[in-house]
Amino acid sequence: MTELQVQQILSAHLPGVDGLCTGCRWWWARLAPYPCYQADWACRWRARVGTRRFLDGPA
Repeated sequence: MTELQVQQILSAHLPGVDGLCTGCRWWWARLAPYPCYQADWACRWRARVGTRRFLDGPA
């Protein structure tokens, strides 16, 4: 996965006013609470990348 793909996931899977994921409702007509699996995964991916960059130090 690339940062662009992760950004696309996070931009589509946002919390709605009712607390449900708007991306899941729009793409799959699925009522999923926010954060859904896709948004949760994308946030964890970003955290892992940021931690890895911090621990590796300047290249």
